Amino acid sequence: MDNRPVGTRQARDLLRVAFGPSVIALVVIAAVVLLQLLIANSDMTGAFGAIATMWLGVHQVPVSIGGRELGVMPLLPVLAMAWGTARTTAAAIRPGSSWFVVRWVVASAVGGPVLIAAIALAVIHDASSVLTELQTPGALRAFGGVLAVHLIGAAVGVGSRVVRRPSMAAQLPGWLPDAVRAAAAGVLALFGLSGVIAVGSMIVHWSTMHDLFAITDSVFGQLSLTLLSVLYIPNVVIGTAAVAVGSSAHIGLATFSSFTVLGGDVPAVPVLAAVPSPPLGPVWVALLIVAAASAVAVGQQCARRPLPLPEAAAKLVVASALAAVVMAVLGYAGGGQLGNFGQVGVDQTTFGPAVFLWFVSIGGLTVAMTGGLARRPKTAPTPAPAPVVAEEPLVEGPPIDEPPIAEPVVHEPIHEPVVAESDDYIDAEIVEPDDPEEFEYVPAEPEPEPPVIARSRIVRDLDLDDDPEEHFVTDHDDIPGPGTANGEARGPAD
Repeated sequence: MDNRPVGTRQARDLLRVAFGPSVIALVVIAAVVLLQLLIANSDMTGAFGAIATMWLGVHQVPVSIGGRELGVMPLLPVLAMAWGTARTTAAAIRPGSSWFVVRWVVASAVGGPVLIAAIALAVIHDASSVLTELQTPGALRAFGGVLAVHLIGAAVGVGSRVVRRPSMAAQLPGWLPDAVRAAAAGVLALFGLSGVIAVGSMIVHWSTMHDLFAITDSVFGQLSLTLLSVLYIPNVVIGTAAVAVGSSAHIGLATFSSFTVLGGDVPAVPVLAAVPSPPLGPVWVALLIVAAASAVAVGQQCARRPLPLPEAAAKLVVASALAAVVMAVLGYAGGGQLGNFGQVGVDQTTFGPAVFLWFVSIGGLTVAMTGGLARRPKTAPTPAPAPVVAEEPLVEGPPIDEPPIAEPVVHEPIHEPVVAESDDYIDAEIVEPDDPEEFEYVPAEPEPEPPVIARSRIVRDLDLDDDPEEHFVTDHDDIPGPGTANGEARGPAD
């Protein structure tokens, strides 16, 4: 794998990470702005300022027009921007890329949008001299919003690649990927079920939504209201999720929760027809079922791999904390100042803790009931080491002379003459064989090997009183001489 930070492929990947999502957003925003100006039969004065302002608004930067601040920006564009950054970052990191390359990818994912933000601020400042109602946003707020959005996307993209490495996986707990998966399942379940409730509420309040669409007679106006409603759907879903877990959402003075509803002025956006109207009916108490079902999803994901009680509890707590942090961040991003209506958003002091408590309590009960707990395997006692017995040293005895090894005797076949059968042995004729191959010769059997003498000492009793000469034997003692019979001993010489 090529890990060089400089090269054709690396440069192309870094440029795509730095400017890919931001340029795509600029193109889409420019197309929408130019289309609106064309339909409204307006000139192109201030078009670049409007495009730069909307690009910063995608990064949750408040927009000030005519002294009124629009801080409640739609969540759908910012979620798309973060997703695009995460995807391009993950695609730029190849398997086996070094940490040096990873740092360059993250720096490109953050540096490119910050550069575009600086250019956008300059364009807005220049356009504000022509359009007096357009005000330049604060530089710190603008750079902070852009940096936060792309840094979160880069962290998600890098994390999806780096966590899979064996070296990194060995340093993290084995249950951490399951905890992240359980947190994602809980967030998606809570978000999806809250969306179903919001759609059902809009269907119930269909007449109210129809009246909100009727505030304009033009097709372009109704199309703009539809597009605006679609962009703000995630904001409404986050507010519904806050109500479902026991927290509250508010639009100015109007407050909505599972137990009470306080009326107030609501912006004329068709998607806001989903908000309940007082008095509160008992059907909104059923929103608590959404929170319980989402917590069950977290518990089921945590129970996929049973673990002992300490590890299972740690996995559930980490998953619940991650889900609570994600929902709290989305709730913060989906709120803000809305002109004369006041502050719009969810109650941050209770939203995150409520999500955490639901997921820990109901999720823990689900883990216990679905077999997510396992007993810790008992370790067998280590047997005591056997005592070491000292071996007695071997005592070498006196050397014993071993008999020499006899050399093998090779017997060659001998062609013996064949004696013809005859009654008289004297008249027998010796017949030589015509063809030696007609006769089968059997080689002589090899001599048996000498017996092995056992290593033992033979002790003989010696009589020291005997005369040594009696034991001497001469060469002539065994040969019978004249005057002897049958080998009797000769007498002394005459």
